[in-house]
This record gives sequence, structure tokens and C-alpha cells, in this order.
Amino acid sequence: MGHAEPIRVLVTGAAGQIAYSLLYSIAKGDVFGKDQPIILVLLDITPMLPVLDGVVMELQDCALPLLREVIPTDKVEVGFKDLDAAILVGSMPRKEGMERKDLLKANVAIFKTQGEALEKYAKKTVKVLVVGNPANTNCLIASKSAPSIPKENFSCLTRLDHNRARSQVAIRVGVPSDSVKNVIIWGNHSSTQYPDVHHAIVNNHGKEMSGFDAVNDESWLKGDFITTVQQRGAAVIKARKLSSAMSAAKAICDHMRDIWFGTPDGEWVSMGIYSTGNSYGVPDDLMYSFPVMIKNKTWKVVDGLSINDFSRGKMDGTAAELVEERDTALTFLGA
Repeated sequence: MGHAEPIRVLVTGAAGQIAYSLLYSIAKGDVFGKDQPIILVLLDITPMLPVLDGVVMELQDCALPLLREVIPTDKVEVGFKDLDAAILVGSMPRKEGMERKDLLKANVAIFKTQGEALEKYAKKTVKVLVVGNPANTNCLIASKSAPSIPKENFSCLTRLDHNRARSQVAIRVGVPSDSVKNVIIWGNHSSTQYPDVHHAIVNNHGKEMSGFDAVNDESWLKGDFITTVQQRGAAVIKARKLSSAMSAAKAICDHMRDIWFGTPDGEWVSMGIYSTGNSYGVPDDLMYSFPVMIKNKTWKVVDGLSINDFSRGKMDGTAAELVEERDTALTFLGA
């Protein structure tokens, strides 16, 4: 290879701390492949441009052979031009005492602008990952603002939650995390998400068994396990006084790499995708996290998994929150 055309990858919120943990992995080839040259486009708001210059210096100083060019900018027409991939990390963070509604309103404005910029400047084949919260609804707004880019090209990050769930089960059983597969995150990337182990498989020191059998503690799996995964972001902030940037960056890499190269045979991952005519009774026109398998850069929802009453209630609860979020956001979009 060696002579592959470079791809253009945008990271927004590029002066922020998630990006700081993310950019090196992308530029070194961990995400798009070891022989895929990259043009890295870094977008942030104007006051952050001096910080962005420092990030550019450091990327230069990493002396990475795949990194052909780094373009720092505060202009969408530069940032979104001819993109192959867009990782939308930047969003309005929740300030102390801020109403959820106000947060939503500010983010609708941001993601409407970015969706319109994707529509106007990016390739129609661009793969868009939304990370900035509220990620599911931000992703929906961006996709609605870019009508000529297929809805399937938009996804939002629930891989961090997926990785958290996988790791919690692995620690509990006492096996490496890659011995646990097929956990599921259903719904919203919020504290209503439903981490589901009913279909998980654990390789328990050479013996394959169900997640429930391997853990052998149903009350934990239906109780503390769920709340630990749901509240993990807040727990990290409480401990570090900063949000979980290292693990978020790792999850972004996992998510994009799986889109690019596909999921391993017999394994699925969780991502927030556009809900339309699924077999799980999830309302249409939401970005909702499902188990998906990916091949040729195209995801398919894993169909036909049995859903018990416990799961049904949790899946419906997080869907209700997403419907309410969407409906509120759409009133701002119309305005």
C-alpha cells in the first residue's frame, strides 16, 4: 500500500480534553488503519484558536508518518470540506444551575449549524459520530439538518457505556475484558440507558457460558451493575474533578474502527443509530442505542433477541426520555 490517498478526518471541540486524548490515536493509525494517511482537521471556537495552535505543535512533534496535514480552524467551510469522517466532540457543556431545556436549546443551535455544514461541504459518504451531549438528540438534529446524507451515516457514542458494562462483568467474574462479549446498551446515552447482559457470553477460564451464569448474582446484574454503568460518568467527575476523557477517547476509537473495518464474527457492539422499523418496538425517528453488527462500513441491527419484561420496561423508559428530548429539540429547530 503506502500510496493510499489521504482521508480527511474532522474532530470538533479539538482544543478540549477528550480531543487531547483522541488525536494521537487517530494520527498514529489506530482507527483508520496502519497504512491510511490522514489529513486531520481541527475545529473549535475562535477563543480556543491559540490553544489549538499548541495542539498542532504537539501533533507535529509526534513525528507521525501517516499524518500528512493538520488544519486548525474556527470556520465551518474549512472544517467540513470534503470530509470522509467527522467526530463531533464539541458541544455546550452543562453549567451549574442550568436547566436541561436551555442546554438542549444551545446544542440544537450548534448541531443544526454543523448538520448544515455537513450538507453543504462534506462528502455524501461521510461517516459522522456525535459525542457531544446530549449525544443522541444532537445526532438526530445534525442528521435532520443534512437531508442528503443518508441517516445510516450518522451515529452517536454509546461505546463508552458498552465498554464500561463489559469491563464491570469481566472484573466481577475475574476474567480479562475480551473474555466478555455481546453486552448491549439500549437507548439514550444518559442515566436512563439500559445496560443489558441477558445475551452476553463469557469465556470463563476456557468455558463459554452466559453472562448471568458466569456472574451468578442476579440481584447485582439487575441492580448495582446497572446503576454503576449508568452513573459511571458522574463517578469519574466526582473523583477526578474532570470528565472521563481517556476512556471516552478510547471508545471513540473503538466505534470508528469498527465502522471502518467491521465487527468480529459473532460479535456485536452498541451504538446510537437511527431507529426505523426495528423488531424491538422502539419508536421511529430517534437516535437510539442498539446492538449492531458492521460489515462494509454498514451497520445492521441484531434482530430477534428475546426481550423479557424486565428488559422491556427499561427499554421503554429510555425511549420515553428520548421522545421527550426529541420533541423539545424539534420545537427549537422549528423556531
